[in-house]
Amino acid sequence: MKTHIKKASRRFLSVTLGLGLVLCLSSQALAHCDTLDGPVIQDARKALSAKDVTPVLKWVSPHDEQAVKKSFAEVLAVVGTKNADAKQQKFFEDLVRIHRAGEGAPFTGLKPAEAVEPAVAEADKALISGSSATLVKLMTDSVTSGIIERYERTFATYQHKDESVAAGREFVRAYVEYTHYVERLHMDATAKGEHREHLHMAPASEHHGDPYGGKTPPSKPQGHEHH
Repeated sequence: MKTHIKKASRRFLSVTLGLGLVLCLSSQALAHCDTLDGPVIQDARKALSAKDVTPVLKWVSPHDEQAVKKSFAEVLAVVGTKNADAKQQKFFEDLVRIHRAGEGAPFTGLKPAEAVEPAVAEADKALISGSSATLVKLMTDSVTSGIIERYERTFATYQHKDESVAAGREFVRAYVEYTHYVERLHMDATAKGEHREHLHMAPASEHHGDPYGGKTPPSKPQGHEHH
């Protein structure tokens, strides 16, 4: 019976969470904008090749356009000279710094192409290929494994949580990680990510010091109910 439930759970997660959680990329898709093969630098290279700054202006606010145009003009002015590479690098850095500042994100320098997270790289490939199938499978497999792993660890500690204080604390640690994980996934999937950022500024142990909120624990596992 337990095996049957687990298989059913895997099928359910594959169909619902796998598809829905692709939405979480909407808030993360530009997280690699500071990499050398990210979308910002790709457009910067196109702009330089065409000698037209237009392709990169969408990455900055109207207020910052002049700064970007100035840096762009400085690159064009030294094309073919020994200073060309240095000026191009400075333009790339200026552009990404300004873009990230507009998002309220820090800039710590341009990162190599391999720094891109696999899911984000796959999200970009999906746009180029015109199909999200591989991306959905990647996300589905990752999410399914993540939930099952945390559920099984929490369920195992649940069986012994009242045997001792140490066993109870082990359960609480597993429970906090388990519920926070599914909470984050669900909030991103249902477009409530902004609220999630506020909830998770504090360490998990502070948000769930008592997993039952002072109430009597349920008589059987209720991991799917989040307080």
